[in-house]
Amino acid sequence: PRRSIHFQPLDIKLATALSDGSLFVSQLSGDTALNVTAKWTEPRMGTNKFVGLALTESAVISCTSNGMVQRKVLQEEASSLPQNSATSTVPSRLFDWKLSNTGETFAYGGDEVDLSIWDVEKSFQGKSETTGNDTQTKKRKREQLFPAEVWRAKNLPNDSLNLRQPIRITSLEYIASSNPDQHIVTGTQLGDVRRYDTKAGRRPVSNWKGIGKVGGVKRVAKGASEHELFVSDNGCNLYSLDLRTGGILYGYKGISGAVNSMAFSPSYLASTSHDRYLRVHSTVAPPKEPATNQEQRGTVLTKAYTTATPTCVVWNPMSVLSGTGPNEQDIEDGDDEIWQKMEHVD
Repeated sequence: PRRSIHFQPLDIKLATALSDGSLFVSQLSGDTALNVTAKWTEPRMGTNKFVGLALTESAVISCTSNGMVQRKVLQEEASSLPQNSATSTVPSRLFDWKLSNTGETFAYGGDEVDLSIWDVEKSFQGKSETTGNDTQTKKRKREQLFPAEVWRAKNLPNDSLNLRQPIRITSLEYIASSNPDQHIVTGTQLGDVRRYDTKAGRRPVSNWKGIGKVGGVKRVAKGASEHELFVSDNGCNLYSLDLRTGGILYGYKGISGAVNSMAFSPSYLASTSHDRYLRVHSTVAPPKEPATNQEQRGTVLTKAYTTATPTCVVWNPMSVLSGTGPNEQDIEDGDDEIWQKMEHVD
């Protein structure tokens, strides 16, 4: 499944999208109870899957691998159905989709689909035609932006053999706290991590090769600290990366499956992986000066085995803000109590 969490004082909501096409919104009641407030089904799923999900103050936005982006406006009172919906169509064969922190743009990428940024409101104002039948203008149309598209990346130059480089974006992330719609990082099936600045041009400002060492990049996620990025591959590797240099700061030991989801609090990293473990990690911020060696490394603090392969993890922001989350002493002395109280999610 895909999950997104939206936090307001005294109001924590969680959106979930499942592989069978169903979506629902839950509201946290007390410390552990989740009450479903809205539920619906995406009827056009077929063999497709959800590649992105975002929950805002008043709506849920989802995206499927075939390029169907849907926004459901939620009713103020509990209901079995959302109030109304709008749909937009983007290119298909997508692997990842993200809504920016401002909620003004979204980005996507996939199999022969390069990084693209769209204006959210414009995309839902009318149908976006993504194909054309005029073969004489096919090449010109490939270079043109769609009506709601504000920026599109350009592929890297041909390689040393003058061969076109394939486009395989497996994961992407908005990374900047200032100008959040401008800076994006992508991970590729070839194992590369690329950083884009939309104001600097269409090609990446940095291309760090070979970061995903086994089977390419599985997931990229911005850390809680400045210049901090976490990258997992399709093996057992999870790295902390310095966004200024692309250098690997440290990796975590003891992981025996590909990390498929990450979530951050100011002090900790939570991850899920294909070995059926949920882990809590310590993190170490990048050094103040780039390319500086640091002795400290992040470690796995604790882990819990789940009966099914977990696919997504989120933090409870109320717990983080109130300071009720686990500290190092809690983890050392109360592991069993903490995990027993956690709600099990398949």
